[in-house]
Formats: sequence, structure tokens, C-alpha cells
Amino acid sequence: MSEKRVSLRITGMHCAACASRVEAALRETEGISEANVNFATEQAGLVYDDERLGLERIAAAVEAVGYGLVMPGAEDVEREARERELRTLRRRLWFSLAAVAVIMFGTHIVPLPAWVLLAVATPVQFWAGAGFYRGAWSALRGRFADMNTLIAVGTSAAYFYSLVVTIAPSFVARVGAEVHVYFDTSAMIITLILLGRTLEAGARGRASEAIRRLVGLQAKTARVLRDSEEVDVAIEDVVIGDVVVVRPGERVPVDGEVVEGESALDESMVTGESMPAEKRPGDPVVGGTVNLSGGFRFRASRVGADTVLAQIIRLVQEAQATKAPIQRLADRVAGIFVPIVIAVAVITFVVWLLVGPNPTYAVVAAVAVLIIACPCALGLATPTSLLVGTGRGAELGILIRSAEALEVAGAIDTVILDKTGTLTRGVPQVTDVIAGPGRDETSVLRLAASAERYSEHPLGQAIVRAARERGIDIPQAADFKAISGLGVSARIDGAAVLVGSGRLLAEQGVTVDAMQGHAGSLAGEGKTAVLVALNGEVIGAIGLADVAKAEASEIVRGLKEMDLRVAMITGDNARTAEAIGREVGIDDVRAEVMPDQKAEALKALQAEGRRVAMVGDGINDAPALAQADIGIAIGRGADIAMESADITLVRDDLRLVPEAIRLSRATLRNIKQNLFFAFFYNSLGIPVGAGVLYPVIHTLLNPAIAAAAMAFSSVSVVTNALRLRRYQPAG
Repeated sequence: MSEKRVSLRITGMHCAACASRVEAALRETEGISEANVNFATEQAGLVYDDERLGLERIAAAVEAVGYGLVMPGAEDVEREARERELRTLRRRLWFSLAAVAVIMFGTHIVPLPAWVLLAVATPVQFWAGAGFYRGAWSALRGRFADMNTLIAVGTSAAYFYSLVVTIAPSFVARVGAEVHVYFDTSAMIITLILLGRTLEAGARGRASEAIRRLVGLQAKTARVLRDSEEVDVAIEDVVIGDVVVVRPGERVPVDGEVVEGESALDESMVTGESMPAEKRPGDPVVGGTVNLSGGFRFRASRVGADTVLAQIIRLVQEAQATKAPIQRLADRVAGIFVPIVIAVAVITFVVWLLVGPNPTYAVVAAVAVLIIACPCALGLATPTSLLVGTGRGAELGILIRSAEALEVAGAIDTVILDKTGTLTRGVPQVTDVIAGPGRDETSVLRLAASAERYSEHPLGQAIVRAARERGIDIPQAADFKAISGLGVSARIDGAAVLVGSGRLLAEQGVTVDAMQGHAGSLAGEGKTAVLVALNGEVIGAIGLADVAKAEASEIVRGLKEMDLRVAMITGDNARTAEAIGREVGIDDVRAEVMPDQKAEALKALQAEGRRVAMVGDGINDAPALAQADIGIAIGRGADIAMESADITLVRDDLRLVPEAIRLSRATLRNIKQNLFFAFFYNSLGIPVGAGVLYPVIHTLLNPAIAAAAMAFSSVSVVTNALRLRRYQPAG
């Protein structure tokens, strides 16, 4: 079995019931193990066995229930089709608006003959409203009902009743019905719903701008060396190993490593940093970033779908094609809502036919029920918020893998932070230089750096780095020797120098008593003590530690202010872990925990009823990230561990952790607001439309007013969701 994940666009959907129908058809297709259809994004997220099933059969399953599927690689054609659809909607809307103006004028201001109103209303009904009839026919063929069914039945009832009145008024009078045409009602309903759909289509397009901006970062062509000549090729034709030439002002086409030249790149789309990143031979470059200054050449290492930018785009698309649990509930309600509405409309018609003032009232009430109860707002409430929320997250550098992850992240109450590389910088740094009697810090650090100059040990490299940062001249050393696990020895300016542990110096006959107390103090602070000896005499000590990131304490404080319980978990020794915990403000410190034991520690918290988020580097913390309710992986430039967590932070910035939680909470609030509006509207709309409240507000029975209310509810839900585009990080 070879499972493949893909996101495909579904065409022809008009409401949540449509999405439910397509989803059911896909899940019933043999070879598809997972299917989620998102009405707002018009995307189907699928997991299928590509050895048993091809995209052609998937397309056939979709078409069998009356909808269409856009094949991968046809994105440009699909975008043109979407724009063409929006233009068509606008054209039909403007025609309908003009026709409605004539009909309203001829009905309520200067009466026009009924046959004139019929002539104007007919193209509105069957040309402007053709999409509703096509949708209703597709639903009928699939043996289900959707929003199009409600609109087609409702407007047809008003139109054909008026047609009978126009051509046979005497017959209508004989059966006791009102001799009055409702062309204004049918035309107004179609016009208002077209207005709603046009606004929704435009709003959905704006909600997807994050994806379009990311796609826009991709270069279309690349300049590669072929047979020692520079050749422009399509981005799809670049292969791993190609040497690519980038000139000033151009975008880097794919990921790779600089082999020649130096430059500065704008990497803000990956790192979020506004300062240019200097690049020299050996440095990595990321496709989509912009070359600001000098020209350079690099060797392609990742192309096509493997580049960082392509993975980011794929991740956001997949997230927007998934469903949160709260959305599945809304979809189930919307899926059974239409048959219930039709049943209520029939009952309304029968009841008012028996007890109403005349048969016309029964028709009008039934039409009002059909129109006002359309579950459009209900179907849009959740997916539109999720679409905008995940898109805004991508713009901020927060990549959310699924809608479910976004919902769960908004409900967590405990955050577990890994230490090394998450709370700390992940590399040792010199924190203390202690000079012995008659010595100074500069001379101690100068000798230690000289001896460690050729060492590959991280502590030795940290000492050399510290000396360079302080502008200390590092002399050449002779007779360099690395002593495994203990330190190094060398001759500097003819003198014998030892740099390493107290054990190394003791084995070489050096008395360390003068620095023993300092070494103990450093160890007590969770630091590693390195001793320095010159010609058999200890002259100083250097303290090194993996120091906390500058923003760590601020982030921990911020998480606590969000009423979140914060803990640290690490495989490091207890003394070091507790020192870091004290520094950043974490009281709950769990040290000397192996990777597999981290997952057990999280299980224990979950057994207490805690909703836990684990923040780590996405690699050695993989078991814990998988066990957590939400795994958050800290990214480092191009080396993003995208597959290891539910949420990936594009850049190595702890400040994105609380932002991910705040954004999730904001999105959840937005969803709940939308669901309240939608449920409240439909709950109130049906009895109003049915005429239950007739003695009080019978004017609301006008189906045209019902259509306006229905359209307004859908647009208000989408507009409320679009507020998330303005979400700004705290501070």
C-alpha cells in the first residue's frame, strides 16, 4: 500500500450540504482512507492508495454526484475559471438589479401590465437564476437536496404562481386565491442571493490571499550552467546538482548552497528578520528569497516540491483542506437541515392553506420558509474562520498543519518547553572568565583560545569565539594535542599550556587548589568549568553554559499571564536544568529525562486532565511532540522540521509560541461568534418564515425580505471571519 496525500479543488459547491455530499461520495470510494471537503476553500483533502486508485477515478466519483474536480497542475486554468465565474456572477447580478428596479417600479409605483412584468422577470428567473436550477438538478440526480433546491423551489413557486395569475386570472379568482403577481418576489430573491454569492466569492478570494502571496514568491525561471554556458530554464527543469546563477535583485529559484561569490539576501519570508543575511561559499540559500546586492552561484540541493517554500505552501493548503471537530458538527447539522426545511415548508403550506386567510398566503409563507432557512451561514461559519486563521498564521511564520490542530491549540492549558535549543541557544557560550592572582581575564582567555584554536570540541570553539568577539589577538600554537574527554595541550610562545578539566591538570601534575572553589561555584550555577594552566601552574578558570535566549523569561512570563501552566523538560543534568529554570522563571523543572521518557511524562499530565502543548526542535523531541495534544516545532531557517509537529514555527523565535496560542484562541472565538450568528439566525428564521409570529410581525413574511436576511447572514459571517486578517501580534 502506497498512501498519498493531496489537496484538490472541487467545483460546483454552493453550501455545506454540497460539501457533505461530495465528502460522503469520496469516503465511499474504495482506496480513499481519508476525505475532508471544505466548502469555504472549495478544497478536498484526501489520503488515498495511489497503487489502487488514480485521480481519474476520484474525479469520476465527484462527477457522479454532480460536481467537478480540478486536476493537479491545472492551477492556472482553475484560477482563470474562478475569475471567469466571478465575472459571470457580477454580470448576472447587474442585469438582475436593473430588472428588479423595473419590476419594483412597475409593481409599486406606476403599475405596469402583468405581461410586461412577466417579460422582465423571465430572464431573471431562467438566465440569472440558471445556476440554481443546475445545482438543484444535480442534487436531484444524486437523490439529495441542497441550498439550490430550496432557492429553485421557492422562486419557482412565486414565479409560476404569478405566471398563472398573468395568463389565467379568472381561474385564480375562482379558487379563492389572491389575484396578485409576485414577480417582484422571485426576481428580488434571485438578485439578493446572487449578491450574497458574489460577495462570498470575492471574500473567499481575499481570504486565500496568503496562499497566493506565498505562491507569488516562487521564481518562474532559473539561470543554470549547462555545458559551461548560462541557460534560462523553467523552474520545473532545475535538477539537484545544477549550478544556478543569481544576479542582484533576482529571486533565488530553489534551495541550495553557495559555491561562488558573496551577497546579502532578504530572507524575511522564511526567518521574519528584516536585516539582510550575508551569504558566502558554504552558506545555505532558500528558494523565494531575494538577492539584494552581489551576484553569486549556488548548487541546487532541493527542487520542486522539496523546497522550503513549496513545503510551506503545501502545509498551509493541507491545513485549509482539513476540518476541526467543531466544523464536523456544523456540517452534520447542515447536511440534515435541508430535508427538514423542505418538510417544514410543506407543513407550513398545508397549515396555512387550511387556516390562513387565502391560498396565496400559504404559498408565500412556504416560500419564505424555503428561502430564509437556507443553511449558507451555517456552512460558512467554521471553514471561513479556519481559512483566514491559518492564512494569517502563515504570514506571521506560524504553520498550522490542520484545522483540528488550530482548534486544540486554542484550548490547551499546559505548555511544556524543551531546554536545549528551545529555551536556550543550543550552543555553549563563555559566561565567566576568572583570573588567578597576578593575571587578568584577557590573558587567560587569550591563552585558552590559542590552545583551542584547532579543537573541534564545542567548548573549545566557544572559547575561540568568545576571544574573537572581544577583539583579542589569538597567537599561533605549536604541538597541539587533543586529549579525548579531558581537554587540549599546546605550546604558545614557547610556554606549555593546558586547557581542560581538573582531572586533566591533576594527571599532568598541576595543583588546582587555587581554582577549586571557583570551579565548584560555576558547577553550582549549572555551568561547565574549564581550567587553564601555564607552565604547570593554574592561572584561571572559564565558565561555559548553554545560555537562555534573551526572550525566554519574557515568553515564560507571557504564557503564565495567559493562565497557562509552564514546565520545562530536558535530558540535561538537574543542576544545569534548575539553573536555567530559575533564570527564565519556570518552577516545574524535569531533568535527566530521556526522549522516550518525555512522552511518558506528558502522558502523566494528560492523565490528570491537562491539555498539553509540547515545544521542541521537532527531531529529538519527536516522541513527546507526537504524544502532546499539540506539538510545536521551533524552526531554524531552512532546516524546518515540518513533519514533526502539529504547528511549526518558521523561525527560531520563542515569541511565536504564545502568538500561535493567541491566534488559535482568536480563531476559536471567531468560529463561535459565527456559529452563534448562524444558529440564532436559522432558529429564528424558520418560525418567522412559517408565520408562527404572524400576529406580531407578519410583514417579515415577504419572501424578498427573507432572501435579504438570508444573504445578509452569509455575508456577515464571512465578513466577521475576515476580521482575522487584521490580527496583530501582541506588543
